[in-house]
Amino acid sequence: MTVAGAAAAPMRFDVVTIFPGMFEGLFDGGMIGQALKKGVIEVGLHDLRQFADDRHHSVDDQPFGGGGGMVFKPEPLFRAVEALNPGTETPVILLDPQGSRLTQEKVVEFAARERLVLLCSRYEGVDERVRQHLVTESISLGDYVISGGELGAMVLLEAVTRLLPGAAGCSESIARDSFSDGLLDFSHYTRPASYRGLEVPEVLLSGDHGRIEAWRTENAIENTRRRRPDLYRRWLERQKREQRKVTGAAGGKNAKGTVMN
Repeated sequence: MTVAGAAAAPMRFDVVTIFPGMFEGLFDGGMIGQALKKGVIEVGLHDLRQFADDRHHSVDDQPFGGGGGMVFKPEPLFRAVEALNPGTETPVILLDPQGSRLTQEKVVEFAARERLVLLCSRYEGVDERVRQHLVTESISLGDYVISGGELGAMVLLEAVTRLLPGAAGCSESIARDSFSDGLLDFSHYTRPASYRGLEVPEVLLSGDHGRIEAWRTENAIENTRRRRPDLYRRWLERQKREQRKVTGAAGGKNAKGTVMN
């Protein structure tokens, strides 16, 4: 099944799953539904069972060596991807708990592509030959296990789509989201300015855009320091590296301009 908009060159997502019906609600409304209507994206849903070669449409089997659970067989997955003919430039991504953790940096990288193929694992996962010889990378939502890769595919699909031009209503909001610059977002407030004795910071009511911008920057840093110290440490290290680059470049220019008498 293909869900498409009317744009000349939408970004293409091909999702291989044994539960294509799980995605229907995602396409009915919200940002993804709007992106489809606008033609920003195109999504193809492919039932893995259609690529099985037995009358029962079997896609899994017991693991060699024994143990519990079932494993996705290699043949249906190889056939599915080969039928999609992604070429060498299209990432074939396995949604799997053993994959690299999905980050905003990785989402930005994916958003620069014209097409993504997403494979949704299930049960005990996929035959290792799929991981080693078919997919280009594996992606995980985090260090926990859920029943299958469909939810991970939905998260990745939305995270990538919202970065595409025309997908979201406010591009400024997207640019300032959490993780976009290595920090969490600044705190947000709306009316009323006072509620049960809880006041909105005065600076946000001042109309002074310079002060507001400075407050938001400092607040984002403080939010990150308190709520995600791991991100804060990485941000600090990046700031130090950038400062060293600037200092080194300035030193190089001064050295070139020095005249020895």
